[in-house]
Amino acid sequence: MKSNLFSALLLLVSALSFSQTSKSAKIFLDSTWNETTEAKHKYYRIIKDYYSDKDSYTVCDYYKSGSLQMAGTSKTKDRLQKEGQFVYYYENGNKESMASYTNGSQTGKKYNWYQNGQKKSETEYFIDNNTRYPSYKIIQFWDINGNQKIIDGNGEYETKTDNFYETGKMANGLKHGIWEGNIKSLNLNYKENYENGTLLLGVTTDSQNIKYEYTSASTMPGPKKGLKHFYQFFGTNFKITNEARINNITGNMALNFNIEGDGGVAEIKVVKGLGYGLDEEAIRVIKSYKGWEPAKSRGIGYKVQYYIPITIK
Repeated sequence: MKSNLFSALLLLVSALSFSQTSKSAKIFLDSTWNETTEAKHKYYRIIKDYYSDKDSYTVCDYYKSGSLQMAGTSKTKDRLQKEGQFVYYYENGNKESMASYTNGSQTGKKYNWYQNGQKKSETEYFIDNNTRYPSYKIIQFWDINGNQKIIDGNGEYETKTDNFYETGKMANGLKHGIWEGNIKSLNLNYKENYENGTLLLGVTTDSQNIKYEYTSASTMPGPKKGLKHFYQFFGTNFKITNEARINNITGNMALNFNIEGDGGVAEIKVVKGLGYGLDEEAIRVIKSYKGWEPAKSRGIGYKVQYYIPITIK
């Protein structure tokens, strides 16, 4: 009897220990995939084994309805650094796309499907030798009715959803000539001129008939003068507090914040802190840095969440 009781207690302790070490985290996200409150969320993210130290973490995103939206693996738990295969789904449960990532960059083949389950396209991602940015070729493309419009990289591309429309010609898998499109939710139209996949000039016209010229369809957010310039600024302006100095506090910190469409910063949060006044000092220095470049899509800036690690020695 004692032996059975001991075994039952051992199993209970083991189960409790496992549940604590393998506990997942749940994050609520808005329509732009920025963190928000439960009351305002459109999606939510489950990060499995969040409270364990691992080389990678299983991440699943869900629609507000509870339907699976994405499944994949991240190399970090406090921001999504994609690694390996990612699969996205429509809310009706049909597969939307499947792609592979290495160190956060898309690589190799990507497959897309329409919401009704029919094949849409086969694309291939690569690093452009001139810009060093990821680019892609459209190898095969089918319209919503199952008619193949692009065969082995050549043909006419046209895609249309409730919110987005785009059309243009492909040559050897690359955009060539005039491409046109519109984004209904933003009430804007754009026209772009390509030569063998290189964007020569694009012009976006917004709802107020204001035009934005650009030579890159999208640009990444970050310090305008590069990360080296930011870290030099941080090192010059960051002041170690007396409390931290007395206690010999060193180590790694990490912060999240929004880079707004105009280049301003907001909602700075310490993801990993050191305490002793150092967290507040890091926030102060980031607020004082005025050289942020916003993310841009077709010449127009928009808000994104940015992650930056900091080492205090």
